[in-house]
Amino acid sequence: MKKFAGSDQYVATQDLMLAVNAAATLQKPLLVKGEPGTGKTMLAEEVASALHMPLLQWHIKSTTKAQQGLYEYDAVSRLRDSQLGDEKVKDIHNYIVKGVLWQAFTAEQPVALLIDEIDKADIEFPNDLLREIDRMEFYVYETRELIKAKHRPLVFITSNNEKELPDAFLRRCFFHYIKFPDAPTMQKIVDVHFPGLKKELLNAAMKTFFEIRNLPGLKKKPSTSELLDWLKLIVAEDIPLDILQSKDDKVSIPPLVGALLKNEQDVTLFEKLVFMQSRNR
Repeated sequence: MKKFAGSDQYVATQDLMLAVNAAATLQKPLLVKGEPGTGKTMLAEEVASALHMPLLQWHIKSTTKAQQGLYEYDAVSRLRDSQLGDEKVKDIHNYIVKGVLWQAFTAEQPVALLIDEIDKADIEFPNDLLREIDRMEFYVYETRELIKAKHRPLVFITSNNEKELPDAFLRRCFFHYIKFPDAPTMQKIVDVHFPGLKKELLNAAMKTFFEIRNLPGLKKKPSTSELLDWLKLIVAEDIPLDILQSKDDKVSIPPLVGALLKNEQDVTLFEKLVFMQSRNR
């Protein structure tokens, strides 16, 4: 299989590229953790695009059950159709709804499969998928079929660390933690999204962003995606450079701060810091 070497739209660090290729070589799911907004979901999209593989996505909710990824039997529709005398009730296959794993297993070419935010589901959810992901097969009891994978999909599993994942599940994965980008890496990411941004404006925005992010006591630190949103607004609103540049290296409240800070405690904390610094001048 072709190796992943990053893409024009996604700045991948060397260790992240190694992790993707290691998971593919070992034929194990790549479990990706990291702060929200660090590009975990986008990684699967960009790898699939770079390797010319179709991407199937399964976004997990708190109510999602593992069985839904395999298939569901729609008994209610079959009962309704039988009451209406519909001929298709004679074939149970008409009431089997194929899940994302079934689609991935039976695809004619290898696909990338994203299981997004696995930690949102019940703690039993990862355990319930162990056998299927390990053996690449599952049994459909209603039709007495064994569904085997034609090609092993390239599986990406993301987690925001909301719940601990079972050890037995972790053993079957290759793990990678996406560290928060340092300033040079962040600059590369911004360059991809805003290639024409003036250097002085970018430097001032980055300085403000990292000052906010490093503020002790923040409930939610601003992420990469929030920095990109903020820069998009600065460009759209044509915010002048002098408003972004703080004087005498003092922290000041930046314009459109609501793109970076997402709860009232953090905004209040930041305002207190600015107020205390202004009093100390």
